[in-house]
Amino acid sequence: MCGLAGFLSTSLRSGAAAEVMTSMLSTIRHRGPDEAGYYLDDGLAMGAVRLAIVDLADGAQPMSDPSRRYWICFNGELYNHIELRAELEALGRPFRTDHSDTEVVLQAWIQWGTDCFTRFNGAFAVVIRDAVSGDVVLARDRYGKRPLFHTDHDGAFLFASEMKAFGAFPGFRFALDPRELANIYATWTPLPDRTPYQGIRQLPPGSVLTLSAGRRSLRSYEDLSFDVPGFDGTEAEALDLVRDTLRTSVAMRLRSDVEVGVYLSGGLDSSVVTRLATQLSPHQVRTFSVAFSDKSFDESASQRLVADHLGTRHSTVPITGTDISDNFLAAVYHAEVPTFRTSFVPMFLLSRHVRDAGIKTVLSGEGADEAFLGYSLFRETLLRERWDALDDGERRAGLATLHPELAHFGPAHQAHLLGLYQQFSKERLPGLFSHEMRYQNGLFAARLLTDGREPFGDLLDLVARTPGYANMPAVHKAQWLEYKTLLAGFLLSTQGERVALAHSVENRCPFLDPAVVRAAASVNLRYDDGRVEKALLKKAFRAELPEWTTRRPKQPYLAPGSTVFKDHRPDYLELVRSDHELSQLGYVDRRFARRLVDKVMSTPAEEISTKEDQAFLYLLTTAVLHQQFVRGDQSRKGPPSPAGLNLRVTVDNRRAVRRAKETR
Repeated sequence: MCGLAGFLSTSLRSGAAAEVMTSMLSTIRHRGPDEAGYYLDDGLAMGAVRLAIVDLADGAQPMSDPSRRYWICFNGELYNHIELRAELEALGRPFRTDHSDTEVVLQAWIQWGTDCFTRFNGAFAVVIRDAVSGDVVLARDRYGKRPLFHTDHDGAFLFASEMKAFGAFPGFRFALDPRELANIYATWTPLPDRTPYQGIRQLPPGSVLTLSAGRRSLRSYEDLSFDVPGFDGTEAEALDLVRDTLRTSVAMRLRSDVEVGVYLSGGLDSSVVTRLATQLSPHQVRTFSVAFSDKSFDESASQRLVADHLGTRHSTVPITGTDISDNFLAAVYHAEVPTFRTSFVPMFLLSRHVRDAGIKTVLSGEGADEAFLGYSLFRETLLRERWDALDDGERRAGLATLHPELAHFGPAHQAHLLGLYQQFSKERLPGLFSHEMRYQNGLFAARLLTDGREPFGDLLDLVARTPGYANMPAVHKAQWLEYKTLLAGFLLSTQGERVALAHSVENRCPFLDPAVVRAAASVNLRYDDGRVEKALLKKAFRAELPEWTTRRPKQPYLAPGSTVFKDHRPDYLELVRSDHELSQLGYVDRRFARRLVDKVMSTPAEEISTKEDQAFLYLLTTAVLHQQFVRGDQSRKGPPSPAGLNLRVTVDNRRAVRRAKETR
């Protein structure tokens, strides 16, 4: 795992380019504290900070091929690098390292060009330079596990793993974009190619951007599709397929020259990953989790049950409301985007604990709900789709299964729910049927903005332009939207990669293996229609986990929301309580914002609706980001990351290549 940054610019002399490159890498050094390096040539600067996990001795970057024509900076891990290396060696490709996955990526690019990316099983962002043609290629993994941002500034093209690195380029200034804020507030995350800042875009998952002779070409190298042949075996054979593909996926993600831990939430997904890790790891597996002082969010009993059953060495981080409010600024700084929940802050604290325990990489359960139809959203979509064909009793029975963990879905509220679901039994937003009820909360948050534009236009345009989307079944559209928005835009990024790498910890997701996603799609068609939460996954591992783990109702990972700030009143609340501070956000409706803040601060927590809670958090995180990035007030980002290092730059014997080694 690493972080990368760089630029194409003809206006900077080599000395100035070196200073800018060093500054950009220093800004993201928390991503890779082990070493750093950069390459300068003919207007291009590219560099990487490295978190050494595979091939500790020989994996330094930037890396070149023996001819020194091709250069690479690689952020991530290629899990099938052993198999690809053997294939490339058989084709005559030369290797200088024993098992560097970075060199495998480079040689695969030289051998197959952009076709190489479809062969990769990994989580990555990569930049490759052809020193002869001058071409530069940027690519990102198919599920968006690793970020890659880019922007144009004063004739220069900038790219980086985190947007904060752009602030080190001369003259660059951040500005929040009201249109993109509306998209985020309404749909909960940035769209696949967007960010909340003017002029900054991200490379969409599964795509490659080529810069050649002043021209740019962006294309998808692999589209997300669930249109696979249905599994034609017995249910027992389907369960074997699920177990075998997941076992192989975990085994590949345990490939590492450092110890691999596991995030154990206590739910089914992380318990399955933990079970497989204990079977495959050569040592006792270390598991890590968070425990909340607020028992309505706490899952520590389930975590301990699984840890004891599987014999892991378990460690828990206790989380209070004070912990969330005290670390909120630092977590937002690393997240870089507005968010609707505080759940990323406990994960920020958990990754710090993992790093302090000496662990650099962990396995986690993200992607299971999307692949194996675990969310109530999928059951809700199926129910709404059949609504007009059901009688009243069938409708009530269907509603009772959606959210057994929520009091407002209980029998006393059935009449209201029947009326609500009747309203949403027909599609209103073309292609977004599955998410229309969820997006109602987003519509409320969008009222924070003075620009009253319809906030779903860009998402509607995206699904309309996506080949094959219109003909997908409703539940597949729901899966597609989850993969492209909430998963990539929040769960894998804000709540995942960003807060993990804030403390130099890499997360790996076995459920986000292409073979696992394909297997899930094939067995779902035959044996699981989504009406029972992750039915096949539960059956596949029922005999290997505590009974409670496979029969308990799903408890989504959540954390205390706006009540945290009401109870603890941190000084940065003035960013949304002061008329002067709110006036700095020229795109915010101050009257609406002030009414919202006053209500949240003065009303009992149980009387604050979900949409009000989410809107408050969007407003607060937007104000914090404005302070940190737009105003550049570094005091507002919280305490510096303990992973920060003083770098010593040395020159090796290759022209214009610099290496930075950590100073202990």
